[in-house]
Amino acid sequence: MPNFNEAAELGPGNWQGLARHAGVMAKATHEGRLPVRPYRDSDLEAIYDICVRTGDNGGDATGKFENPRLLADIFAAPYVYLEPSLAFVLPDAADRPVGYVLGTANTAGFVRAYREKWLPRLVSRYPAPTPDVPVRDGWMLEAFHRPERMLLTGADDFPAHLHIDILPSHQGGGNGRRLIETFIDAAAIAGASGVHVTVAVANTRAHGFYRRVGFEPLPIASEGPVVNYGRLTEVGEKGAM
Repeated sequence: MPNFNEAAELGPGNWQGLARHAGVMAKATHEGRLPVRPYRDSDLEAIYDICVRTGDNGGDATGKFENPRLLADIFAAPYVYLEPSLAFVLPDAADRPVGYVLGTANTAGFVRAYREKWLPRLVSRYPAPTPDVPVRDGWMLEAFHRPERMLLTGADDFPAHLHIDILPSHQGGGNGRRLIETFIDAAAIAGASGVHVTVAVANTRAHGFYRRVGFEPLPIASEGPVVNYGRLTEVGEKGAM
């Protein structure tokens, strides 16, 4: 498990912001194919760095929030803490992660664990938003305190969900697809029949990416201007036969 202790700093709204970690796929500037490997405890700081540097709808969110680690403490760190076996990274030649995919095979169970185990660790650092906090921070603090926002009515066939982020310099070359396929296989092994992602309507590049890797829009309602996509795993495909 990562070294999440109270003495150390944890490495690192609009609804588009809340959907940003469904993967804003910017134009590729790097053609190299990188390997995928499981997350290690030593990757934690790199995970925070990637989260921040892709945290503004795919752009750099450095300096956009009062606490620069807030985004990762919502969209990345809970996953490597609660479900490290479903965390995978894309390492560069020096073995430093330049991308990741994180998630859970059971969203309902993850929400319970987040509330019972993750929130108590950080609630003193991130109190509930008050009217005097910047609007953007307020949106994210609300998301931090309300993990139940992850529960989607009508998504029973897609109990897993994921977040994927890759630094712009290493997008392309099939790197995003390999991360997705690795997570889909791992979710199937964990028993999930399907995986869902939530994407802001404005993120046109992300919509194209998910369609290319086999996701289809789900006819389910959600909060805010977002689209939910789903893809069956091998488990779900066999069950549908």
